[in-house]
Amino acid sequence: MKVIIDFTKIKDLETFHAAFSETMGFPQFQGNNLDAWINCMSSIDDLDSGLSSITISPNESLEMIIIGTEIALKNYPEVFNAFLEGTASVNQRFLKKRSKTILKIIFV
Repeated sequence: MKVIIDFTKIKDLETFHAAFSETMGFPQFQGNNLDAWINCMSSIDDLDSGLSSITISPNESLEMIIIGTEIALKNYPEVFNAFLEGTASVNQRFLKKRSKTILKIIFV
């Protein structure tokens, strides 16, 4: 499965969480912090978790197509770095539970 994340619309952590909540369908009770983001993204292969309206079958991958990388790195590097670190944390969780599920980042 593929999702498009437009980093040209992300200016800070608040807009980062808003963009992902909209794209991924996170629940409204989800906290707007990196730990909550990691929890929701780590549950995309759990159809019953209710933490994302976008789900994939266990052992599939989610391709996050990133638009605006250069702008994000230039203007909001701390937000972009948090995204990269969070993605790495999610993938580590999948590895620990011996899942082949993985988040892939595709820069365009």
